[in-house]
Amino acid sequence: MKPMLPTLKSAIPPNKEWAYEVKYDGFRALLEWKQNSLHLWSRNEKDLLPQFPEIESFLLSIREKIGPYLPLTLDGELVLLENPLKANFGQLQIRGRMKSASRIKEASAARPCRYLVFDLLEKTGQDVRNQPYIKRKKDLHQLFQSAGLPLSPKIGTNELLQYIPFSRECSKLWRNIEDFESEGIVAKQVQSKWETGRRTESWLKTKNWKKAFCFITAFDSENGYYDVGVYRGDSIFSIGLFLFSIQAEQKQALTKVIKDNSYRTDKNKLYIKPSICVEIDYLEWYEDKMREAHFHSFRFDLSPEDCTYVQFLLNQADIPTEIDITHPNKPLWERPPIEKLDFILYMRKVFPFMHSFLENRTLTVIRFPHGTFGDPFYQKNCPEYAPDYVQTVRKDNIDYIVCNDLNTYIWLANQLAVEFHIPFHTITSKSQYASEIVFDLDPPSRQEFYLAIEASLIMKEVFDQLNLISFIKTSGNKGLQVYIPLPEETFTWEETRLFTEFVADYLITKEPDKFTVERLKKNREGRLYIDIVQHAEGKTIIAPYSMRGNDEALIATPLFWEEVTESLHPEKFTISVVKDRLNVMGCPFAFYFDSKNIQPFAPVLSFLMKEF
Repeated sequence: MKPMLPTLKSAIPPNKEWAYEVKYDGFRALLEWKQNSLHLWSRNEKDLLPQFPEIESFLLSIREKIGPYLPLTLDGELVLLENPLKANFGQLQIRGRMKSASRIKEASAARPCRYLVFDLLEKTGQDVRNQPYIKRKKDLHQLFQSAGLPLSPKIGTNELLQYIPFSRECSKLWRNIEDFESEGIVAKQVQSKWETGRRTESWLKTKNWKKAFCFITAFDSENGYYDVGVYRGDSIFSIGLFLFSIQAEQKQALTKVIKDNSYRTDKNKLYIKPSICVEIDYLEWYEDKMREAHFHSFRFDLSPEDCTYVQFLLNQADIPTEIDITHPNKPLWERPPIEKLDFILYMRKVFPFMHSFLENRTLTVIRFPHGTFGDPFYQKNCPEYAPDYVQTVRKDNIDYIVCNDLNTYIWLANQLAVEFHIPFHTITSKSQYASEIVFDLDPPSRQEFYLAIEASLIMKEVFDQLNLISFIKTSGNKGLQVYIPLPEETFTWEETRLFTEFVADYLITKEPDKFTVERLKKNREGRLYIDIVQHAEGKTIIAPYSMRGNDEALIATPLFWEEVTESLHPEKFTISVVKDRLNVMGCPFAFYFDSKNIQPFAPVLSFLMKEF
């Protein structure tokens, strides 16, 4: 069966006849599940299950739950999720090209793909394609709800069959699309039928295009493509090719100008000096070229000198238009040599992962207005010159910034707020309750980092025996920090203190020569300090993915527990390493917030209260 396809449009109709879904960048696939057969058909009618065995294994594990609905046919997207609104198409392609069975098995275990379902075509053998979209969607939601499957895309969970919800508020969804760098939106007429193999106008897609302002450098007369570039200093930096979306008369005129003014010909390629500026729409910067590049317009208002590599990178990062990034070439660190632009691009990259930890929390930042070459300062109070969109909350006579949106976040980064420190509870929960437990493991120096590794592994063993869900990250300096997420407004500071003291006592009893809770450094005698005093109301800790203002420009980096071995070193986690980790490995804290409501902390606390 060939899938129904949406028509690409430059804008989505915002009216009551339409519903809106996030468009995920993956492999379109139809799941055909009968009593004795199971297939996930690609658009080329190839079964994808042998290439993605984790999907088949999960489907077979829920066979009993799905059995009453068979035969069943679903429409959806096979994806490798990067965040709940964005799929990583580049890494999915790598998975799709794997040939070795052992490599496929290893990759599927390390970072499983997900099948995100957006439509129902057949249920209990009944063809429902002629039913209205809104009815199919309601029945699909009910099916997922009855089977106990995720009702929105999630990372970190073992449930690989997930539902894509719809929204009736296009503008609000689009803002989320931009903030989380999703591929785009698909709008669907609420009364539309599912039409096999048809590209239809009852489904419309709009892509979240990135914009490049560049100049033409060459024309290939054989395939019709134009090369484009930008200035990187005094040199021309190639950013890729374009062909599509230019009108025939525009193409004819452009080609004539290039032929008349070319200064060099190499086989079929005619080269021209920078003079013709254009605006290009593209989906993403992938493998050093623009993916799905489309001509948007000529930019006669620009000169080639306006088309710079710095501006290209800022546009590529989807920096909010409300914010003008000042002094992008300002040096912030000497070794490694990091400029403000590098810092801004890093912050934009990690926003989808850092955002959830900043949301609804009072924020303390450490600003480095002169980089690490000058003196930093703490900032709790929101400055008077802050833009109107910066949300604040007053507490203890301080107007704290609450970083709930991308604009505030990038504004703070542009102000060179390098370190983001957050409390252990939110502004929406009552002050006597903790949102999580965090153990700060602080060795005397980097040379004793092995003590933090040893302490965290002992703790992990204890937590596993208690069935507690735990996470770990580097501090971005010389230690490790272990997290136990908690349900909101459930456990008080006094109750969590009972647990932190129990764990600290256990560590000290087990290894008294290695661990201590002594606050005075001079009395620690080379032992690792288990900082349980810091876990309290009003105290803060460095946020996951925040940079630190140390000389090495290290990052407070979430880890997978499997990485916590003798070979772990905090100096490893720099900007380039963390960005590569997120691209290839995903986020180790992806399941953090979903785990809060299934955290079995109550029976552990009950036991401790009886014993102590």
